[in-house]
Amino acid sequence: MNAIFTSADRHRMWHPRWVLCAVCRRPAHGFGWLPPRQAKPRSLQRWFCSMSCQGFWARLARRSAGMVDLTPQERAAIAAAMKPVAEIIGEIGWQARFCDLTEQQVLTLIEVAVTGFQDAMHATAQIQESEIPF
Repeated sequence: MNAIFTSADRHRMWHPRWVLCAVCRRPAHGFGWLPPRQAKPRSLQRWFCSMSCQGFWARLARRSAGMVDLTPQERAAIAAAMKPVAEIIGEIGWQARFCDLTEQQVLTLIEVAVTGFQDAMHATAQIQESEIPF
Protein backbone atom coordinates (compact mmCIF):
# COMPACT_ATOMS: atom_id res chain seq x y z
CA MET A 1 0.00 0.00 0.00
CA ASN A 2 1.48 3.32 -1.03
CA ALA A 3 1.30 6.07 1.54
CA ILE A 4 1.07 9.66 0.40
CA PHE A 5 3.16 11.97 2.55
CA THR A 6 2.77 15.71 2.62
CA SER A 7 5.74 17.98 3.23
CA ALA A 8 4.54 18.47 6.82
CA ASP A 9 4.54 14.68 7.33
CA ARG A 10 8.10 14.39 5.98
CA HIS A 11 9.22 17.27 8.19
CA ARG A 12 7.60 15.65 11.23
CA MET A 13 9.45 12.37 10.60
CA TRP A 14 12.81 14.03 9.97
CA HIS A 15 12.96 16.92 12.44
CA PRO A 16 14.32 16.11 15.92
CA ARG A 17 11.76 16.43 18.65
CA TRP A 18 12.83 17.17 22.22
CA VAL A 19 16.50 16.67 21.35
CA LEU A 20 19.22 18.87 22.82
CA CYS A 21 22.16 20.40 20.97
CA ALA A 22 25.24 18.16 21.25
CA VAL A 23 27.43 21.21 22.07
CA CYS A 24 25.54 23.70 24.22
CA ARG A 25 22.52 21.57 25.27
CA ARG A 26 19.91 24.03 24.02
CA PRO A 27 16.94 22.65 22.01
CA ALA A 28 18.08 21.46 18.58
CA HIS A 29 16.71 23.23 15.51
CA GLY A 30 17.28 20.81 12.64
CA PHE A 31 21.04 21.04 12.12
CA GLY A 32 22.24 17.46 12.22
CA TRP A 33 25.10 15.04 11.64
CA LEU A 34 24.92 11.39 10.68
CA PRO A 35 28.04 9.22 10.75
CA PRO A 36 29.15 8.00 7.33
CA ARG A 37 29.18 4.25 6.62
CA GLN A 38 27.36 3.17 9.75
CA ALA A 39 24.88 0.30 9.79
CA LYS A 40 22.76 1.95 12.50
CA PRO A 41 23.22 5.71 12.18
CA ARG A 42 20.27 6.59 14.44
CA SER A 43 22.20 5.74 17.60
CA LEU A 44 25.16 7.91 16.59
CA GLN A 45 23.38 10.89 15.06
CA ARG A 46 23.87 14.31 16.63
CA TRP A 47 21.65 17.38 16.47
CA PHE A 48 22.56 21.04 16.94
CA CYS A 49 20.89 24.38 17.63
CA SER A 50 22.93 26.30 15.04
CA MET A 51 25.49 25.96 12.29
CA SER A 52 28.18 27.34 14.59
CA CYS A 53 27.60 24.53 17.13
CA GLN A 54 27.49 21.99 14.30
CA GLY A 55 30.77 23.26 12.86
CA PHE A 56 32.40 23.35 16.30
CA TRP A 57 31.39 19.73 16.98
CA ALA A 58 32.58 18.61 13.55
CA ARG A 59 36.01 20.19 14.11
CA LEU A 60 36.31 18.46 17.49
CA ALA A 61 35.15 15.14 16.04
CA ARG A 62 37.78 15.31 13.29
CA ARG A 63 40.55 15.76 15.86
CA SER A 64 39.63 12.88 18.16
CA ALA A 65 38.19 9.42 17.77
CA GLY A 66 36.37 9.60 21.09
CA MET A 67 35.30 12.47 23.33
CA VAL A 68 35.66 10.95 26.77
CA ASP A 69 37.67 13.60 28.60
CA LEU A 70 36.73 17.24 28.84
CA THR A 71 38.00 19.32 25.96
CA PRO A 72 39.87 22.57 26.63
CA GLN A 73 36.75 24.44 25.47
CA GLU A 74 34.58 22.57 27.99
CA ARG A 75 37.08 23.29 30.77
CA ALA A 76 37.02 26.99 29.82
CA ALA A 77 33.20 26.94 29.79
CA ILE A 78 33.16 25.47 33.30
CA ALA A 79 35.54 28.19 34.46
CA ALA A 80 33.35 30.84 32.80
CA ALA A 81 30.30 29.47 34.61
CA MET A 82 31.97 29.98 38.00
CA LYS A 83 31.36 33.76 38.08
CA PRO A 84 27.54 33.63 37.83
CA VAL A 85 27.47 30.67 40.23
CA ALA A 86 29.58 32.63 42.73
CA GLU A 87 27.16 35.56 42.48
CA ILE A 88 24.22 33.30 43.34
CA ILE A 89 26.12 31.71 46.22
CA GLY A 90 26.93 35.22 47.43
CA GLU A 91 23.20 36.01 47.50
CA ILE A 92 22.42 32.74 49.30
CA GLY A 93 25.31 33.06 51.72
CA TRP A 94 28.73 31.44 51.55
CA GLN A 95 28.35 29.77 54.94
CA ALA A 96 25.05 28.02 54.08
CA ARG A 97 25.27 24.25 53.86
CA PHE A 98 23.87 22.65 50.74
CA CYS A 99 21.41 20.56 52.76
CA ASP A 100 20.00 23.76 54.33
CA LEU A 101 19.10 25.36 50.98
CA THR A 102 15.50 25.53 49.85
CA GLU A 103 14.38 23.74 46.72
CA GLN A 104 14.11 27.05 44.86
CA GLN A 105 17.66 28.05 45.84
CA VAL A 106 19.04 24.71 44.58
CA LEU A 107 17.08 24.98 41.33
CA THR A 108 18.35 28.54 40.82
CA LEU A 109 21.92 27.45 41.47
CA ILE A 110 21.65 24.58 38.98
CA GLU A 111 19.97 26.78 36.38
CA VAL A 112 22.68 29.44 36.67
CA ALA A 113 25.46 26.85 36.42
CA VAL A 114 23.96 25.11 33.39
CA THR A 115 23.08 28.37 31.63
CA GLY A 116 26.57 29.76 32.24
CA PHE A 117 28.13 26.60 30.78
CA GLN A 118 25.78 26.62 27.76
CA ASP A 119 26.37 30.30 27.05
CA ALA A 120 30.14 29.86 27.22
CA MET A 121 30.05 26.81 24.90
CA HIS A 122 27.77 28.62 22.46
CA ALA A 123 30.04 31.68 22.49
CA THR A 124 33.09 29.46 21.91
CA ALA A 125 31.38 27.79 18.96
CA GLN A 126 30.56 31.18 17.43
CA ILE A 127 34.06 32.57 17.98
CA GLN A 128 35.73 29.56 16.39
CA GLU A 129 33.45 29.65 13.35
CA SER A 130 36.07 30.28 10.69
CA GLU A 131 34.92 27.96 7.92
CA ILE A 132 32.45 29.20 5.34
CA PRO A 133 29.53 26.74 5.36
CA PHE A 134 28.97 26.83 1.60
